[in-house]
Amino acid sequence: MASIATPYSFSPPAIKTQILPIRVHKKHKPSYRNSIASRSLSLPLNQTNRAAVSTATPKSLSPPATTDLQSLLEAARPFIRGELELIDPRLPSLVATLRSVGAGECWHKNGSFLEHLVDTYRVLRLWRAPDAVCLCGLFHSAYSNSYVNLAIFDPNTGREVVRSHVGEAAERLIHLFCIVPRQTLIHDDLLFHYDDSELIEHLKLSEMSLRSAKEKGVFKGDEAWRKKVQSLLPAEGIKVKHIKTGVDMLVSRRVVAVFLMITMADFSDQFFGFQDMLFKNSDGRMEFTGNNFWALWPGDGKPGLWMNSISRMGAVYMLVAREEEIFMLEKNKNKTNAKSKPPSKERDEDIELVVPPVFESCTRVLSARDQIEARDEYWEAVCNVSKLGGAENYDAVEQRLRESIEKNPFIGEPHVVLGQLCLGKGRYEEAEAEAEAGLRLLLEWGSPWDKRMSWEGWVAWARVLLMKARERSWASTAWGILNLGLVR
Repeated sequence: MASIATPYSFSPPAIKTQILPIRVHKKHKPSYRNSIASRSLSLPLNQTNRAAVSTATPKSLSPPATTDLQSLLEAARPFIRGELELIDPRLPSLVATLRSVGAGECWHKNGSFLEHLVDTYRVLRLWRAPDAVCLCGLFHSAYSNSYVNLAIFDPNTGREVVRSHVGEAAERLIHLFCIVPRQTLIHDDLLFHYDDSELIEHLKLSEMSLRSAKEKGVFKGDEAWRKKVQSLLPAEGIKVKHIKTGVDMLVSRRVVAVFLMITMADFSDQFFGFQDMLFKNSDGRMEFTGNNFWALWPGDGKPGLWMNSISRMGAVYMLVAREEEIFMLEKNKNKTNAKSKPPSKERDEDIELVVPPVFESCTRVLSARDQIEARDEYWEAVCNVSKLGGAENYDAVEQRLRESIEKNPFIGEPHVVLGQLCLGKGRYEEAEAEAEAGLRLLLEWGSPWDKRMSWEGWVAWARVLLMKARERSWASTAWGILNLGLVR
C-alpha cells in the first residue's frame, strides 16, 4: 500500500488505495483554524468509465500536525512563482492544452476563462483536494455547463481528448459537473433547505455524533441532523436531470459533496460586486432572484457579497462529509470480514472528502448582515476615509478596519490593510500580528476577496508588511513606499 505523503510536498502524486476519513487540522491560533488535508491522490483507471476502487478498508489516521505559516507559504510558492511543473509534472502541458483551444481568449467575470480555470485548480490544490477533483476544477466548464456557455471541448466528440490528458477518473467528474443542473442541485435541493441557525445547530450536533461514533461505536440514525442530510442526499445518491437531454441520472452523495467544494472554489475566485449588481444581491443572500442585465462590467470593483452563501455551502459540505464518515464506520462495523469488502463503486466510496480550511474548517456560518457590514466598513476605510489623510482620519480608518474584522474574521485583506496602518504608526508588534493573520487567510483561500488586486499581489504585499514589521522599520516618505517590494 502506498504511503501517504506529508502535507505540502509537491512530488508527483502517488496512487493511494485506502479510503480515508474526514481529516481536519487543529487550530494554529485561537482565531485561525486550518484544515488542509494531506496529499492528494491519483486514481487508477479501468475500462468502465469509472475510477477503479480499492479493496482496502477505511483507516483512521492520527491527527495531522499543525500547519504553520511557513508550510502554507511553501505550498503556495510554486503557484506564486509559476513553477507549475513542481505542482504536478502534467500541469504545464494541461494549461498549454487549455490555452491552445482558446480558453485564454474567453471572457470570464473578472478575467479570462483560462485564468479562472487555473485559479480554481490552485484553490482546490491548496485545500489538498484529491488529484481528480483538482483536475475537475481545472477543466470544470470545458464542456459548458448549467451556468456558462464555454464549451472549449465538444462534449460529444472531445471526451476522449480530455480523458487522454487528465485520466478517466477526472474526466468522469468533469463531464458530470458539466451535465448536472448545478444551480438546482446546490441551491434549490440543498442550501435553500437550511436557514443559518439550523446549519449552526447541526454542525454542533454532527461533531458530537461523529465523536461518539469514532470513540464509542455509538450510531444514532434518528438524530435530526442525520435525518435531514439523508432526506436531502440519501446514501444511495440523488436523481437529477441531464441539463440537455432531460434524462434522469443518479449522482452519488460523495460526488455531490465534491461538486459543493468545487463550487465554493469556483465562486470564491470569480464573484465580486458585479454579480451583486446583476442579481440585485443587496441582502447578501446570493439567491439569484434579481435581473439587472443593464449592470455595466466591471462596476466599481467592490468586494462581493458571496461569503454568506459560501459559508453555508461549507457547512452543508461538512454535514455531508460527517454523515458519510459515520455511514462508513457503521457499515464496516456491521459487516463480517469487512477488510475483504471493496468500496462501493456506485457510491464512489473511493473519493476522499477533505475539509477546506476556510470558515474555520467549514464549521462557521457568516451571517448575511455581518458580511454586508464588514464589507461596507472595509470599503469606507480604504476608499473614502483614507483619502483624507492625517493622523486623526487614520484613527477612523483603524476603527473601521477593526469593526470589519470583528464582523467578518474569515478574510485576509482587512488584516493586511490594518497591518500597513499599524506600521505607519510605528506599532510593529500589532503590525506583525495583523500582517501574519492576513497572509495566513489569503494562503488558505487561494483567491482574493478584494479582487482589485490579484491574489499573488495581495500575498506579496502581506509578505512585505510582515517582513518590515519584523525588522521594526517602515518608510516615512512616498518614495520610500515606492521603493518597497523585495521579499525574503
